[in-house]
Amino acid sequence: MEIIDKINYLIKEKKLQKKDFTKMLQSLEPKLKSTGEIPSEQTVYGYLNGKRELKVELIPYIAEVLEVDEQELFRFDIEYATEYNLRYSKDAREILDLLQYAPKNIIEHIKETLTSYKKDYEKGIKKIAKN
Repeated sequence: MEIIDKINYLIKEKKLQKKDFTKMLQSLEPKLKSTGEIPSEQTVYGYLNGKRELKVELIPYIAEVLEVDEQELFRFDIEYATEYNLRYSKDAREILDLLQYAPKNIIEHIKETLTSYKKDYEKGIKKIAKN
């Protein structure tokens, strides 16, 4: 996974449109070292679509727009719920709300499965759940 994939993932997770993200980024007035200018809308779209190489000096601004720390942009284990995702993910909140209706055997199964993922995650094993 590339950093731009993670950025696009977070844009989607935050339910932003690329146009809104672009405007928010430009409003912070990041200046490119090569030109001394704020990247144009077309340039930002080029980054997001993978047609242009993302400039490292934009990372702090992108992180600010997405409300994450810069390191989060370099974590590529998006198949696991990060602390950010757990706090802000609609799906995670819905699952927590629905757990009260689950029978005990389902709760145990969920607990065992999540414990297994946690152990794999801590070992650095990245795997995507099947099903």
